[in-house]
Amino acid sequence: MRSWRRGMKEMDLILGPFADGPLATLDPAMVERYEAMLSENDQDLYRWITARIGGRGEAVGPADLVPILDAIAVHVEEKRAF
Repeated sequence: MRSWRRGMKEMDLILGPFADGPLATLDPAMVERYEAMLSENDQDLYRWITARIGGRGEAVGPADLVPILDAIAVHVEEKRAF
């Protein structure tokens, strides 16, 4: 629910499909990172995730969230390929 009702439509469209799919396959440590990430500001999250998309691969954002931000960006890239 928190992934689909962020307040910023762009983040709903990024996090919602991730929560409906790959989130279920993550190990407990990554799920904890995801939970921590949900408390971040949408504008920051959007910038941190989109910086990784399109071959830029910029690792912006808090170091402890880098693995989950990378995973979300990969998911967006895979969905965008269709």
